[in-house]
Amino acid sequence: MNQLFAALRKEILLQWRTRAQILAIFVFGATALLLFSFAIGPNSAALRLHAAGFLWLGLLLSSTLALAESFQLETEQKGLEGLLLLPADPRALYYAKAIANLVQLSILGIALVPVMVVLYDVSLKNLGALVGVIILGAAGLSAPGTLYSAMASQARAKQTLLPLLLFPLVVPVLLASVKSTSLLIGGDPMGQLKSWVTLVTSFDVIYWSLCGLLFGRVVED
Repeated sequence: MNQLFAALRKEILLQWRTRAQILAIFVFGATALLLFSFAIGPNSAALRLHAAGFLWLGLLLSSTLALAESFQLETEQKGLEGLLLLPADPRALYYAKAIANLVQLSILGIALVPVMVVLYDVSLKNLGALVGVIILGAAGLSAPGTLYSAMASQARAKQTLLPLLLFPLVVPVLLASVKSTSLLIGGDPMGQLKSWVTLVTSFDVIYWSLCGLLFGRVVED
């Protein structure tokens, strides 16, 4: 546990020092939402109907930029090899990186909500529940995204390779997150929200456990 806290502290400090990059990624996500709204046109009903899907599509596209940079400093300065030589569990290194990515993606997703509200004329009825869904969805992106980022970090075309690996895997969490957000925006007369939240939670539990076990083998190879 001490190893995890030490590694997590390192990751938080690194993200704080590169906070300008986080701002740039937010601008990218907000711009994507703006372009999506242009594709729909000045139709308020259609904008509200597609708001949840476009919010998560914007977060998914933005997440590839954030996740692709997860191991940039370690790769450039051979820091990952040095960390692996320490008497530390590779799982602590993975979970520290994944938690830091989760925090970053959660903040990004929450920051995109006001943009969605303005552009898509959305009325939020339960902001707390929406924040919870965003955190669960961000967890589903960060767990496999961190593992695949480690795999792609040695490749020259990591910006291209990471989406190719990540997008097919996160279809269930993306579908569940979009549906949950849509129900929170438009109402849930059939009581479907619990089932979709259970799906994304199950995905998170499985992949946070599985990716932590696989990380050591990935970075050693």
